[in-house]
Amino acid sequence: MVVDARGVSCPQPVLMTKNALAKEANIEVLVDNNTAMNNITRFATSQGAKVEVKEEGEDYRIVISK
Repeated sequence: MVVDARGVSCPQPVLMTKNALAKEANIEVLVDNNTAMNNITRFATSQGAKVEVKEEGEDYRIVISK
């Protein structure tokens, strides 16, 4: 599942990530700012998930797996 949170301000990207993780064990989240990337990474790690961040130009692709 891919969650596109580009252009969305916090805390919405974290809430979108939380809702997606409730449905799927493996997701990708697209964000366009450093703050959202850091917040999502912290949230996913606190949930015991493995997190990998890939920079794609000015965007970030966050791969999360439980």
